[in-house]
Amino acid sequence: MGRTRARRTAAALAAAVSLVALSACGADSGDADGKITLTVATFSDFGYKPLIKEYEKAHPDVVIKERISQFDQHHNQLSTQIASGSGAADVVAIEEGYLPKFRAVKDKFTNLADYGADKRKSEYLDWKWDQGTLGGTDFVMGYGTDVGSLAICYRKDLFAQAGLPTDRAEVAKLWPTWDAYFATGETFREKVKDKAWFDSSGNIFTAMMNQTQYGFFDAEDKYIGDTNPKVHEFFEATAKATADHQSANLQPFSQQWNAGIKQGRMATMTCPAWMTGQIKTAAGEANAGKWDIAAVPGGGGNWGGSFLTVPKQSKHVKEAAALADFLTSAASQKKIFTGPVGALPSLVTVLDDPEIKGTKQPYFSDAPTGEIFVSSAKSLEPNYRGTKDQQVRIPFGNALQLVEQGKADPDKAWNKALEEAKKNLR
Repeated sequence: MGRTRARRTAAALAAAVSLVALSACGADSGDADGKITLTVATFSDFGYKPLIKEYEKAHPDVVIKERISQFDQHHNQLSTQIASGSGAADVVAIEEGYLPKFRAVKDKFTNLADYGADKRKSEYLDWKWDQGTLGGTDFVMGYGTDVGSLAICYRKDLFAQAGLPTDRAEVAKLWPTWDAYFATGETFREKVKDKAWFDSSGNIFTAMMNQTQYGFFDAEDKYIGDTNPKVHEFFEATAKATADHQSANLQPFSQQWNAGIKQGRMATMTCPAWMTGQIKTAAGEANAGKWDIAAVPGGGGNWGGSFLTVPKQSKHVKEAAALADFLTSAASQKKIFTGPVGALPSLVTVLDDPEIKGTKQPYFSDAPTGEIFVSSAKSLEPNYRGTKDQQVRIPFGNALQLVEQGKADPDKAWNKALEEAKKNLR
């Protein structure tokens, strides 16, 4: 599932250290008792546990192990494993933001077209298929898992406390644009001073950037983060709202962030489809019915979505390719969306399924999540990601954290982001 995290040097160092142990045990695919052992590596819970049990039952000669790491650690480890030629799992998830980086070394990955993946092109949303294949069928780097259609999750009780409408259709009318969203945040903060408007400036900035066709790089993979007016516009708007105390100043996906969700410290959150599972887990059953979901400012967008790849170093490429195919099948994607994880399918046939379209989430006040997220998935245009996209995004997120911490004003933070981004391009 697609998740953009704030990057930390310490996390990268920890990943490098932990890699030593991982490399020592290879891909954890040591076969025993005449059975083939396959390892699936993901970041966070992809909802694969029941599917793995199902697959093992149908294939008694296969044993499957899951390796779940944090977002940054997972991708940093994969980079080193690919470079060293050992240590990678048999099936490895890669988030869309990192895919361009690994596509540059696609010769280290199995061409899944050799195992029938090219026959599945018609199943996928066109743009999702293009991301994993560069638009063709000659080389299929990965099977698409989910897409991260954007919406806004909000706390109805806090909206009522601020005198704002709580009906999702009326709420969506409050913010046709991001400027209107921040203006509504000012209104909220005037009425409810002990709560924040949103959870994290980094999450807001990410959602805004993911609505652009080109963000930090143009179609020729040239860095434009310092010249693209949208980057400055979105950064400035987010930084200003943060300086005005609209942010809860929570590090996304940290323990403090989870606690903040449970405590209701923010009124809204940018909410790609997979985020519903994160919120439900963090907030707990005690907060069921307090949340609802409305359309995102700016008209759609995508945040996240991943691909299952098979590194060539796998000892069981054929079997790994078959497992990746199964985990991304129509039946599997449907089960994942209707289960606790709630990740939105990337297959047209599943998105058109009446059961999927009619899906509602009781936890989110019976919000018609199928209707909301499917509509967004079909109408959005993905934004282009450069091969060094992740490296240059990090400084902008770090700079927004400086504003949250009161260590820099928006202008100083912007200049800091530009300076650090250029260093990361070297």
